[in-house]
Amino acid sequence: MTDIISAALLLFIILDPLGNVPVFLSLLRNLPPERQRIVLARELLIALGVLMLFLWGGKYALEVMHLRQESVSIAGGIVLFLIGIRMIFPPPEGLMGELPDGEPFIVPMAIPLVAGPSGMAAVMLMGSEDPTRLVDWSIALLIAWFVTATILFAAPLLYRLLGRRVLTAVERLMGMLLVAISVQMFLDGLGTYLQIAAP
Repeated sequence: MTDIISAALLLFIILDPLGNVPVFLSLLRNLPPERQRIVLARELLIALGVLMLFLWGGKYALEVMHLRQESVSIAGGIVLFLIGIRMIFPPPEGLMGELPDGEPFIVPMAIPLVAGPSGMAAVMLMGSEDPTRLVDWSIALLIAWFVTATILFAAPLLYRLLGRRVLTAVERLMGMLLVAISVQMFLDGLGTYLQIAAP
């Protein structure tokens, strides 16, 4: 149970719903409220489907590409580190760069704002490191996704109550946590590789 909660917390940080609140509000501001909820629900379900696909199919993808688990751990650590740095020091154009106008479909809300490269790498790593616990990791993903969905559906209220400054401060704190997690993931992968490579 502790592992599930830890995995859910990691995935929640990676999904970064609080950091996405201002972006989602900006993307949906031209739509009527009822349509906003429909679009948000659709994009969240697409993101969940993509993440589940990477969780359950990641192990087979690694086998096809002849990649070892430690390679994914090191690569995942690097990707998470870069995402964490961008959360702490966001570029002027925003975390994910320029966003298109009109009603979003898949891009950029589902991918990469919710199901981004870091989330895909994290669930693929979970599934490939311990494939016997795919159900546990699925539960962790569902918990993280549900909390993320709840926060994003409450985005207008949160924005009014907390304001942009508090949301930005929380996002940067989560970025710090993500950097620490990414460094540990990198070191774990490197340590495993060095043990295998040692004569």
